[in-house]
Amino acid sequence: MAALTDEGPSIFTRDLPYHPPYEWDRLIAFFEGRAIDGVELIRDHAYWRVVREETEDGEEKSGWIRVTNHPSETLLRITLPQSLGPVLPQIERKVSRMFDLDCDPLPIYDHLRSMNQIKEGLCVPGTRVPGTYDVFEMCVRAVLGQQITVKAARTLASRLASSFGDPVETGIDGLAHTFPHFRSILDMKDAVADTLGPLGVMGQRSRTIYALAEQIQTGFFDPGMIQEAEEWIKALVKVKGVGPWTAHYLAMRTLKWPDAFPSTDYGVKKVLEPRTQKEIRILSDTWRPWRAYATVNIWNSR
Repeated sequence: MAALTDEGPSIFTRDLPYHPPYEWDRLIAFFEGRAIDGVELIRDHAYWRVVREETEDGEEKSGWIRVTNHPSETLLRITLPQSLGPVLPQIERKVSRMFDLDCDPLPIYDHLRSMNQIKEGLCVPGTRVPGTYDVFEMCVRAVLGQQITVKAARTLASRLASSFGDPVETGIDGLAHTFPHFRSILDMKDAVADTLGPLGVMGQRSRTIYALAEQIQTGFFDPGMIQEAEEWIKALVKVKGVGPWTAHYLAMRTLKWPDAFPSTDYGVKKVLEPRTQKEIRILSDTWRPWRAYATVNIWNSR
């Protein structure tokens, strides 16, 4: 049972346990390289972000959260203002998924340790698959990240957040607004490409972001879809602008499907070269059902 403790009159904490080992440094380094300006940041070895949730009565609550690692107690600690207390269950659930707290790392490492025959130290025990706090945010990241650098995609996502996110008074330097709600994109309707274009988002990518917002509205990204992940991917690639890489990336980070494998990913191909795509897929079959963890180990090795 997660512990709830007071840290002051206006701040409290929530402790979420995990199974050790836990590669915290690698995980927050991954998040830091993709952090959206104004929405999230890494500071003092902690992850900070602006959150927005709704209570059961439909009241919106916004504020900040901080996530820190406490390895001696094998837990992550969420620190947040008392004003977010009514939406604590939603925050706890999303942080748990984002930081992959349900993972039991040792059986996964035992299955993947043969990766170290490819390259010494390629597979590291305790590696976590980075999830996401906000599904729409991840959809936008995935679309913007198609065939461009992580830095360029981060710049575009930051522009979008600055332009269409809701301002939030956090009192914390670097945390200023939420990421836009998917409904704010749906409100653009046919003008979505003209609206996002000046930010540097190409027309087709704008329309793909809109189409994914529609999918979110229908419940397509419900976590329960993990039970039908392969069929889910087949349906997702029917969305114009979504190919196998994007579909597997979203399956990995939004559904938390542990066997997602973006075989055409540049980083994967680079580490596994000179293997062909066919050879990479055959090799990856030996990593099932943990190919998402294999992928993250490959990314971390670069």
